[in-house]
Amino acid sequence: MQQDATPERRNNIAPIPFEADAPFLRIVGELPRELNGTLYRNGPNPQFDTPGAHWFVGDGMLHAFHLENGRASYRNRWVRTPKWLAEHDAGRAFFGNGFGRKLPDAPAHVTDGGVANTNIIFHAGKLLALEEAHLPTEIEPGTLQTRGYCNYQGRVAGTFTAHPKIDPVTGELVFFGYNASGPLTPALSFGSIDASGKATRFERFEAPYASMVHDFIVTENHLLFPILPLTGSVERAMAGRPPYAWEPEKGAYVGVMKRKGASKDIVWFRAEACYVFHVMNAWEDGDCIVADVMQFEEAPLFPHPDGRPTNPEKSFARHCRWTFDLSGNTDRFQQTYLDDLTGEFPRIDDRRAGLKSRHGWYACANPRLPMFGALSGIVHVDGNGKRLGHYLLPAGDTISEPVFVERSKDAAEGDGWLLAVVWRARENRSDLAVFNATDIEAGPAALVQLGHRVPDGFHGNWVGAQ
Repeated sequence: MQQDATPERRNNIAPIPFEADAPFLRIVGELPRELNGTLYRNGPNPQFDTPGAHWFVGDGMLHAFHLENGRASYRNRWVRTPKWLAEHDAGRAFFGNGFGRKLPDAPAHVTDGGVANTNIIFHAGKLLALEEAHLPTEIEPGTLQTRGYCNYQGRVAGTFTAHPKIDPVTGELVFFGYNASGPLTPALSFGSIDASGKATRFERFEAPYASMVHDFIVTENHLLFPILPLTGSVERAMAGRPPYAWEPEKGAYVGVMKRKGASKDIVWFRAEACYVFHVMNAWEDGDCIVADVMQFEEAPLFPHPDGRPTNPEKSFARHCRWTFDLSGNTDRFQQTYLDDLTGEFPRIDDRRAGLKSRHGWYACANPRLPMFGALSGIVHVDGNGKRLGHYLLPAGDTISEPVFVERSKDAAEGDGWLLAVVWRARENRSDLAVFNATDIEAGPAALVQLGHRVPDGFHGNWVGAQ
């Protein structure tokens, strides 16, 4: 993808064609001495550019910013999935063609199109690169060397979400997978991995229809599975039409299940059509479950079944509250927008995951520009969605998902920093920006400056020094 020479029109989507190590990075301001660890980020960075390939299906590239005693270093590596290795050895792409389909002239023995490009988490001693169509890929934390798929001693199979949730009380990792019976099928799987890394549960059930289920909702005692009308269709795909498409007439479903219950007892709630990529947090309030999400009126980045684009004026996400009444009085859930500001990539202090929280942050966008590639600031909100702070970058610059890092294990909720990678459009390079999490309006307290850019990606997480 060519970049326009005008900074205001340039974007940061195109891949970078190299791996690099930068042991000593320039710092503007002063890094907090308590920040000792590594910020890992993941995102699509195609090894070979395939015309027409969807942004979501580029090879995963990891970016690691290591901070220690006020100093900073950087390393990036492609995730060497079976797909990446096969294409690298051949010197050409085998997958692309829209939503990651195999190219007609690709060798028959190459069947794995995994890209591990969406998220990277640390749990039970393992650093895992995630995407939602394959098992987790284990990564060596220091070198970023790829170790291979992790199937938890053969107890987990098939698809695995890029958005598992770690219970802050038990240390349990809860996960799900869509397309669990094969591509574009309505089956979902779900399960759990305990704090020691042992798989303790793995089951499947049928959803109302095949849907792209990017994220899900976990509270102290419940699991919620959003089935929203960005639908999957084998028939469409085989006919050369969009495998995923926006079908609002199917409506929105959310299945509510007790964490210690059975999938046969899932209760399905209904609402008007919408789409959600990301959940900020959720908790229980008496007989209700409250979930804060970033809700689109129409799904972006995907067309209608006949190929027509969705309405760009409805393809912006806003902070929205879903409320589920579990008392049995209704099978409808409420959707209440908390702000009119466009935004995405919500985060909290993860020590409050699944519990009532008082702080949240998300990247906000310029509503006059396309949703992705125009995230240009950070919003800080309280537990009711009220803005506590709002920071905007210089015109043309863009920002990644803000990641919260607590000051110490026993610090109060929200007491710490936000780390976000910022693209400087005029210089065409990136900074790691460090904000005081409760005073983002003051701007970055420190900037770690890279000599090159980190392309717009998806998600990242902080791993403290062990």
